[in-house]
Amino acid sequence: MAAALDALGMGGRSRELPDSTRTAAEAGAALGCEVGQIVKSLVFRVPSTDAAVLVLASGSTRVDVGKLAAVVGEPVEQASGSFVRERTGFAIGGVAPVGLVSAVTTYVERGVLAWDRVWAAAGSPRTVFDATPSELVDATGGTLVDVAE
Repeated sequence: MAAALDALGMGGRSRELPDSTRTAAEAGAALGCEVGQIVKSLVFRVPSTDAAVLVLASGSTRVDVGKLAAVVGEPVEQASGSFVRERTGFAIGGVAPVGLVSAVTTYVERGVLAWDRVWAAAGSPRTVFDATPSELVDATGGTLVDVAE
């Protein structure tokens, strides 16, 4: 993860916290920021192709799976823990948006843009890194979408 952040010019931004940041609420409390400033990394599976889709959403946003399916162009389902680890290299609760072990189509929910600075998982349930929303979009190559409920 550190190498991926270094390669993106964002080295030194990760922090290990004493408590879990597995959920957006836990991360917001640990960092002393709004839950919305936490970026959730949600992995979905496209059953017809077995492809992985990563959605980066504000911690205060729920993703509408129907809207996501419309964006993807076919049905999607929430991915299992083993699928998430296989496709990203990370466990649920610590999925970083960069440094993935395989190419994953990435979408960034527009709600992330509401903040000047956001925090995303840095590869474990206790590590995070900060970025501006535009840095996050650029670093992930993500496509901006509206898939909020």
